[in-house]
Amino acid sequence: MSESAYTLLTEQHYILPTPAGAYYAASANTDDPTRQLLFALMSYDTIQLLDKGQLCRWTSKDDEQDALEILYRLQQLGWVTTYNEIKKAPSGSIQDALPDIIKQLSGSERALLSDQEGFYLSTCGFSHETAEELSALSADLASLHARHSGLLHSNLGINSAAWAIVDASANGHVGFWPLYIGSQRFALVIAGMPQFNQEAYVDLVWMLSKRYANN
Repeated sequence: MSESAYTLLTEQHYILPTPAGAYYAASANTDDPTRQLLFALMSYDTIQLLDKGQLCRWTSKDDEQDALEILYRLQQLGWVTTYNEIKKAPSGSIQDALPDIIKQLSGSERALLSDQEGFYLSTCGFSHETAEELSALSADLASLHARHSGLLHSNLGINSAAWAIVDASANGHVGFWPLYIGSQRFALVIAGMPQFNQEAYVDLVWMLSKRYANN
């Protein structure tokens, strides 16, 4: 990759994952240089000014060219974007900030986030009882997926770990998406049409990453 490609990638100075990049980063618990860089970009209180030295540290690469190749691949995939000015991570506690964030991710404004034990951290649009039961269901589905991962991933070639409840026309009514942050596994439960291609998804992964990525 040429030096001009690096200039193109960084001409607006600041860099952050796109919603698609944040989705990829949190969609599996495997460790690779791509995920390492995406999570590194979401480990600060504000988006960072990119330079070659910092990029090598984020990717754990000693060779600048190797680090630049990873960045360039992310840019080609549409998994990173640049900003002209500072953007801050979501502020406030998880309990206060999450309801408005996850609300934006559902077309019906009904969503919840649960932990790996099956308890919900935040909910919007669901009653307390429904949120409790959906959270318990998300933990059961995670266990089910783990038991049959060989069939799903190896035999069928299905890379996604998300599950959905659908009708006869395959229209999803409730979906369960895993979020892997550090050693933690969360479940994002969405009723109706998911709306992940927006900055609220980045804010969700960014907030969780800052809180749990090193746990």
